[in-house]
Amino acid sequence: MALALLLPVGRSFAAPAGQPSPPSAATTHEVSWASDGEANVPYVFHDPADTNHLEGFEFDMVQEIARRLGRSARFVQNDWDGLIPGLQRGMYDMVVDGIEMTPDHVQAALFSRPYYVTGDRIVVRRDRQDLNSFSSLRGHVVGTIKETLAERLLQQESSISVRSYEEETYAFSDLRNGRLDALLLDGPIALYYAGVTDDLVIVGDPIGQTRYGIAFRQGNLALHDAVDRVLGDMMQDGTLQEILGRWNLWTPEMAQMTGDHTQRHVEPTQWLRYRDAMRSQTGWMGLLHRYVGFLPIIGEAAGLTLIVSALAMVLAVSLGLVLALGRHYGPAPVRWGSGFYIEIIRGTPLLIQVLFIFYGLPGLGIKLSPFFAGVLALGLNYAAYEAENYRAGLSSVPRGQMEAAIALNMTHGQALRLVIIPQAFRTVLPVMTNDFIALLKDSSLVSVITLTELTKTYIRLSSTYYDYIGTGLLVGAAYLLLGLPFVRFARYVERRLGKSIMRSEHH
Repeated sequence: MALALLLPVGRSFAAPAGQPSPPSAATTHEVSWASDGEANVPYVFHDPADTNHLEGFEFDMVQEIARRLGRSARFVQNDWDGLIPGLQRGMYDMVVDGIEMTPDHVQAALFSRPYYVTGDRIVVRRDRQDLNSFSSLRGHVVGTIKETLAERLLQQESSISVRSYEEETYAFSDLRNGRLDALLLDGPIALYYAGVTDDLVIVGDPIGQTRYGIAFRQGNLALHDAVDRVLGDMMQDGTLQEILGRWNLWTPEMAQMTGDHTQRHVEPTQWLRYRDAMRSQTGWMGLLHRYVGFLPIIGEAAGLTLIVSALAMVLAVSLGLVLALGRHYGPAPVRWGSGFYIEIIRGTPLLIQVLFIFYGLPGLGIKLSPFFAGVLALGLNYAAYEAENYRAGLSSVPRGQMEAAIALNMTHGQALRLVIIPQAFRTVLPVMTNDFIALLKDSSLVSVITLTELTKTYIRLSSTYYDYIGTGLLVGAAYLLLGLPFVRFARYVERRLGKSIMRSEHH
């Protein structure tokens, strides 16, 4: 098989129609660009020495492009699966994230000229260096990243058992733990994940060829042409070689593609800095220093998680009460409408609802920020469950309570507000508390619309340092500390309400 001649087959993106064109760099003072910087070494990632600082060879390249355009570069974090949909939604001007220029991708977006070319590399444990060619992988368990050239190549060999991963960190973890015999990954990923440890090694020659390009929204020709010219200039004057050289990523394939055969002997300073930073985070003192540095980041993420969850719960409680009253006491159309809403919401996944509100509603002219989209999605979802809780609570109040209130000359509304709802509230309070704790955990789903809450922070930190145990314990403790006060508060309110009812019955 002539693997070097194979075209890369990458991830497919749907291209929604009818979206307004994002602002062109020619008419603004900034150029906004997106990437998934959570687990994306060496493209765009968080500096292990300072996780608040972004770096990477693509990050440096975009800064130089923006400088030459006379603009400032504004970074937008987004998950891989949302990068192209977000581009077409108008959230940013371009996407730079090692996106392979496949036919599927070219149909979904407008691409610049290639800025990097690479091949797939085999990574193995040091005791399996015999797996040093594609043919030697037959009959073995091999891991790769989902929907990439490497995955397609492996799937063409029926004798290879393929394990595909969303994140490369999970793949490397399984290789170390013996669940995989080898990995087949893009060259830059292989270098930066395997090259900083002593237990893994890159073997064999590059396999196949992959080209990366900058993606723009279809029709954004002004920005596309401007960036394309800048990329050409950077290739001709050696700037691109200098950037890649600092990251130890300049290769003969790049020299062939760009026509830049000048030997500039650039010191790989960024590669050495990254390698040293990763190797310094070992031992008890290194781990202690790392975890102490995590605390402000986790604290900030916990604050965002709490705010989103609290606002969503307020919406859920308010709307849920309206739905419950409508379904229990309203006329037939209101009962049917409330029941229809509750069944639809409870019968569809929360993740689908989050994505629909954030990516689907703009097609109807409704654009929400990630924060408000997250609050709205969580609130609307949990309102359906709260409505059922309240309906059960209302049903638990004896019918005689309403009759007694009416006999005391209360209106129907006064009886509900002063007699029925307070008694129902006490019944459902423990369930509401459990729902809020569940909502705290479900808030992790808003990470798919670029909100960096606790779960997203865990992914970022663990993938940066390949540390899932210590980081997981810290983030788990943060979730626990967020939920415990509300459990205690609910118990306190239950006791107070119980004493109040007992005094009322005594009198």
